Amino acid sequence: MQTSSDRHEYPAHWEADVVLRDGGTARIRPITADDAERLVSFYEQVSDESKYYRFFAPYPRLSAKDVHRFTHHDFVDRVGLAATVGDEFIGTVRYDRIGAGGRPATGAEADEAEVAFLVQDAHQGRGVASALLEHIAAVARERGIRRFAAEVLPANTKMIKVFTDAGYTQKRSFEDGVVRLEFGLEPTDRSLAVQYAREQRAEARSVQRLLAPGAVAVIGTGRAPGGVGRSILGNIRDGGYTGRLYAVNGALPEGQKELDGVPAFRSVRDIDGPVDVAVVAVPAERVPEVVADCGEHDVQGLVVVSAGYAESGPDGRERQRALVRQARSYGMRIIGPSSFGVINTSPEVRLNASLAPDMPRAGRIGLFAQSGAIGVALLSRLHRRGGGVTGVTGLSTFVSSGNRADVSGNDVLQYWYEDADTDVALMYLESIGNPRKFTRLARRTAAAKPLVVVQGARHGAGPRGHAVRATQLPHATVSALLRQAGVIRVDTITDLVDAGLLLARQPLPAGPRVAILGNSESLGLLTYDACLAEGLRPHPPQDLTTAASAADFHAALSHALADDSSDAVVVTAIPSVGEGSVGDAALAEALRSAAAEQPTKPVLVVHVELGGLAEALSAATSTAPQPGAASGPDPTPRTGERVKPRAAADEGAPADEKGAPAPAPPPEGTHPIPAYPAAERAVRALAQAVAYGQWRRDAADPGKVPEYEDIDERGAAALIEGMLARGQGLTLTTEATCELLAAYGVHVHRALPAPTPDAAAEAARTLGHPVALKATAPHLRHRADLGGVRLDLADEEQLRRAYAELTELFGSPEELRPVVQRMAPRGVDTVVRAVIDPAAGAVLSFGLAGAASQLLGDMAHRLIPVTDRDATSLVRSIRTAPLLFGWRGSAPVDTPALEELMLRVSRLVHDHPEVVAVTLEPVVVAPHGISVLGASVRLAPPPARDDHGPRTLPAY
Repeated sequence: MQTSSDRHEYPAHWEADVVLRDGGTARIRPITADDAERLVSFYEQVSDESKYYRFFAPYPRLSAKDVHRFTHHDFVDRVGLAATVGDEFIGTVRYDRIGAGGRPATGAEADEAEVAFLVQDAHQGRGVASALLEHIAAVARERGIRRFAAEVLPANTKMIKVFTDAGYTQKRSFEDGVVRLEFGLEPTDRSLAVQYAREQRAEARSVQRLLAPGAVAVIGTGRAPGGVGRSILGNIRDGGYTGRLYAVNGALPEGQKELDGVPAFRSVRDIDGPVDVAVVAVPAERVPEVVADCGEHDVQGLVVVSAGYAESGPDGRERQRALVRQARSYGMRIIGPSSFGVINTSPEVRLNASLAPDMPRAGRIGLFAQSGAIGVALLSRLHRRGGGVTGVTGLSTFVSSGNRADVSGNDVLQYWYEDADTDVALMYLESIGNPRKFTRLARRTAAAKPLVVVQGARHGAGPRGHAVRATQLPHATVSALLRQAGVIRVDTITDLVDAGLLLARQPLPAGPRVAILGNSESLGLLTYDACLAEGLRPHPPQDLTTAASAADFHAALSHALADDSSDAVVVTAIPSVGEGSVGDAALAEALRSAAAEQPTKPVLVVHVELGGLAEALSAATSTAPQPGAASGPDPTPRTGERVKPRAAADEGAPADEKGAPAPAPPPEGTHPIPAYPAAERAVRALAQAVAYGQWRRDAADPGKVPEYEDIDERGAAALIEGMLARGQGLTLTTEATCELLAAYGVHVHRALPAPTPDAAAEAARTLGHPVALKATAPHLRHRADLGGVRLDLADEEQLRRAYAELTELFGSPEELRPVVQRMAPRGVDTVVRAVIDPAAGAVLSFGLAGAASQLLGDMAHRLIPVTDRDATSLVRSIRTAPLLFGWRGSAPVDTPALEELMLRVSRLVHDHPEVVAVTLEPVVVAPHGISVLGASVRLAPPPARDDHGPRTLPAY
């Protein structure tokens, strides 16, 4: 064993689970003296060629001295990491700190290290070396190492590629038959892009293995009909699964080979052939045995529907942790526990490994739900809506994560991002385990396809089964950050379906201008009012009267779509009676044909009790792909595909339950038209599409983070280092705050203490009249409404009189802590804050000072680093923004100066993660210039790992 004199304390925070390129998992951890036998066994399994590449000479076995050297580390100057699966090494990496001439060195003065890898041949090509490089680089940065050097034989092209593909700035040389690579370890834009791309491919592949398996075993299929396992087995079989299906029940009688027509076995280990996914439906106490059997049989992933885990209390939570650790030790990923199951409607898979008795229709919508009950409700809602209001819908994939102990919404987003079968992503979330990563992934996904999210448990703690990072931000702030990332945030699952179906079927509107037409003046006015309430710009409704024919609807819709002053059209329709009234099928055909003539604008229908019209429209509203659809140039981004017609029914029941005949198929290539039973629902969905379309256009040019020549980044770093040397976390003094902010071009007005009237008078002479006298006691600070501030004191007499009034009203100077400050130009008082939240990351916030932000919560938020476009939109995002732009005849203030201030604060926090909180209050924005009258800064040691660190799975 290593002794305390031989090593530093074991760095447990370096341990991490990672997803490899093929979707399997491995654990990376420091190598210790206890690993001697594992290292020898690992080396024996490495080929002679790989050994030659590592040591530049034949090296058949490790000597005792080698084993000691490679397992004894001080975790500072000598570090070794191993990638493990189970209890075996599959790859190793180590660095040794070197000084001048490449000799071993110690201490922070030597900031270079030599690095070398060795990966077991059977695991080469899985991305093991790339993952190890990310982690050893993070360790080296933590220990003060800034550069790596590696010597590689020219024939070892795989290892050269690992280094060159990593994205670091490199220098290459060739000497004595060896390639020498040197590269800095500071993350670059390219290295982060490479890291994120590898993360996306690996996590997407891990989900794909669960959703598109070649062989599935259902473990826990009871001998008697019924039960969870037996039901899932039947659902997979009846859904037409294209792969191999097996039933597993340890209590099967000897000699029984089938169960419900499916090959049956007593253990997954008895199956002759590979099993890609196991659906686990046994009692929680039996799950560890099942996981061990699956791991020994090289099963790739598990869907655990068993309950009795974290949702049941502390014992269950520990059981859940053990489940994840055990599964990952075999390289397996888990959906669940307490999962409702997974569905993949692709014709090549047709997997219904869930408790849903019917296979959903195939389509283009991906659905993710953390709650099994809400998952059932959403599947049912989509099925019912398949025939009533919005027409036939369809799913590409469905994932119920249950307790999301392992696979989470982040992983599914990675999969959907590159899934060609998914055009729209719908998510029901009760908690976000890693909001920072979710926001990053959501932004990238939303740039390619709509992402609609409804969040449950908004006003309380999340489900007991979910592990959630603590956050200091209120729900409204997190929602604002999600919207900034392009997420379409809705409040109910009805809104989730309404918005999702519109986005799956129609082009995105180019703007907020809405034409309204129909045969009901009242319904048109309701739609008009709903548009105004949602911030849209509706034209006056066009009333076609109740006598309107199908031809009248066709002509009016064609005219509205051709009108350049409208971006979308809402058609309202009520039942018509009497001889010559328009028929449902005729009206539906008229609307479809008119929409087909102008395919670049969205069309929605608001109908009242028109089951026949809904059925007719449903013939063209499936999200399933339709062969032979018309194609052509379309300048507006599209979020859906043409579809095959299907039968439909009234809302509330599928077609077969109503017994209604299927409508006649529409012509191929026609546009699907969604219909809604209420104007408010249609307009709300349209407003979401308008906002998302604007976000897509803005995201094409996100702006830039400006460079300012007067920023002294190195000087600020030196100040921070010196201040932190005095303590682990501290709020800076006024003088230190001003000095640090000044390094980034943020200048705070001096405030001189005034413990006595004479001191106040002296301070005023120093600063120059007119001055302000302020009480800075915590209960009076920033509370001018309480009378703790006196302004525009033009001379010493006024100052002394104000000083006496304050002390008479509020107490002694010791209690008031008065200060004197030179008067700033009049303007609008605002507040700028930045905080590093442990879950969401660095956030910049802005609002007006006083009641607007404190009482009404009128604050806007952006993730740091903030671009120039972000700053511009931030100023305009608060409800009270008109006060900055000349409201009711007041003079507009200098918003460009305000935006520059926010950009400088953003740079400070982004450049120095030690700065965990900044508050500037008040910031007086005048018609010309700004004045920062108060400021506070808090520092803390930076985290050992941040978003620029290596890929990891959540720790368990």
